Amino acid sequence: MNTKRHTKFVREGPYAAEVDVELIEEGNDWSPYLSLDDARKLDDVREALRRGDIPAASRLARVFSLTPVSR
Repeated sequence: MNTKRHTKFVREGPYAAEVDVELIEEGNDWSPYLSLDDARKLDDVREALRRGDIPAASRLARVFSLTPVSR
């Protein structure tokens, strides 16, 4: 079993977050996949952004405010 660091992006409303996770690579059809903890971390960040709870999301990820530049 090998692991590889990867950054996943989560977008909710006017916010985006970069979440660092580890992809698990094995020699099977399900590879690469996330650990249960990393999958929950992604869900927690998404929920926090959805609620507008930026401090909670910031504890788990790098959070950005999105600004449209054109229509």
